[in-house]
Amino acid sequence: MKYILIVLAFLAMSCNNKAEEAHAHNPDGSHAGEEIPRLDYTIWTDKTELFVEFPALIVGSPSRFAAHFTVLDKHQPVREGSVTVSLIKGDKGIRNIADAPSSPGIFSPTIQPKEAGSYQLVFELKTPDYSDKITIDDVTVYSNADEAIIALGTAEDDGSISFLKEQAWKMDFQTAPVVNGKIYDVINTSGVWTPASGSVKTLVAKSNGVVDFAVNNLTEGTQVKQGQLLINVSSQGLASNNLSNEIANARSNFEQSKAEYERKKQLYESKIVPKSEFEKVESNYNIAKSNYQSLASGVSGGGKQIRAPFDGFITAINVSNGDYVDQGVALVTVGTQQSRVLKTQIAPSYGLTMGNAQGIWYQTKDGQWRNVATSGGSILSIAKDVDNNRPLISVFAKVNEDVDMPEGSLTQVQIAMGNATQNTMIPVNALLEDYGSYSVMVQLSGESFERRPVKIGKRNGENVEILEGLQVGEVVVTTGAYQVKMASMSGSTPAHGHEH
Repeated sequence: MKYILIVLAFLAMSCNNKAEEAHAHNPDGSHAGEEIPRLDYTIWTDKTELFVEFPALIVGSPSRFAAHFTVLDKHQPVREGSVTVSLIKGDKGIRNIADAPSSPGIFSPTIQPKEAGSYQLVFELKTPDYSDKITIDDVTVYSNADEAIIALGTAEDDGSISFLKEQAWKMDFQTAPVVNGKIYDVINTSGVWTPASGSVKTLVAKSNGVVDFAVNNLTEGTQVKQGQLLINVSSQGLASNNLSNEIANARSNFEQSKAEYERKKQLYESKIVPKSEFEKVESNYNIAKSNYQSLASGVSGGGKQIRAPFDGFITAINVSNGDYVDQGVALVTVGTQQSRVLKTQIAPSYGLTMGNAQGIWYQTKDGQWRNVATSGGSILSIAKDVDNNRPLISVFAKVNEDVDMPEGSLTQVQIAMGNATQNTMIPVNALLEDYGSYSVMVQLSGESFERRPVKIGKRNGENVEILEGLQVGEVVVTTGAYQVKMASMSGSTPAHGHEH
């Protein structure tokens, strides 16, 4: 009987221990087995995207932030700088500073709240290039973990596409906000690239002589810099038309006329010779001086130097190395792509005039759309007359930027005309097309995306009108949308809310 009582006592103690374990609490106050909910926010400024993840803020419990900072220009992680995070209520608050990123783009400051309530959470970013300040309002600090769990519940899968910042930072990736902008009616046509006035220059021989190329393998398309020596035209060894002899004679004439001019000038100032005689001597002196300077200019090694007038490339070579040329013969032609004229033709039925033409977009070599006006270009002229030989209206526009397309090549053109309407629009690069249907990748948060069908309207160069599917202020992927789409189909999407 004694042994039976002892066994029963041990069983009772064991049951009490299990009961206590069942009601055990984590250090943060939550019941064992319950996980503290995690929060995330995504805020965009003109310069920066902040995507931050952290455990719910609980009195007395330190919360470590994973603050992802992305420079919106080229969508790259912030690699240098510091982040100060402040938890503010009224005129009081606490703060913590992360002096450097724990890994590229990710800062990990920690905040330990002291009192429950509603706060402002402020992130101040300082980099070598710029500073930014981002504020999140109405962030709750809970008294204990159980209160946070009851208020926030547990995370559920919302069916969105997960695409981590670390993935986006390693590839060409870019986003843009959905905006409300001007939409024009457009004329879709094509255009031809022609040289602008002053963008092409033919260089001629400045004296008789033999051509000597100063650039190895000088061919059409060779890039040249302003002032670069291209050709020497040398007359050394020639029995006649020798440049060195001509320069020597010109110099002798110049020196003689100079001496005569200085002598006559003194006599004229002393009123010994008449004005007409002095003016004749002065004229001869100026002619001799100009002739000598012209012959001697650009001469080296007994030859005239031909230099590039501006940065550009060789468009034509009219002589061969070693040819004898006379003065005035065309040697090479230098062109530049930094200014071009775009010529396009449209039917007169459009009624396009300088009064209702609003702008021109053209397509670059890599398929990107550019607005002529962006680089300071403009519409030069619109023809007014047509006849049997010219049934189309010619439109000319000047483009003031580097056009990496040969003269005479075609490009797609859109001409905006009439009055604009205001509507929702996004960059045309954001569109994904499947058999005539369009969709975009909407960024719901820093690492959460959704593929959404849209109905499009007019295309205005680099932008497209959205009739249905998007709201102003939402953010869409403009570069890398296909990779996000593939992530949704891979079946191995990384888990959201990862630790760093």
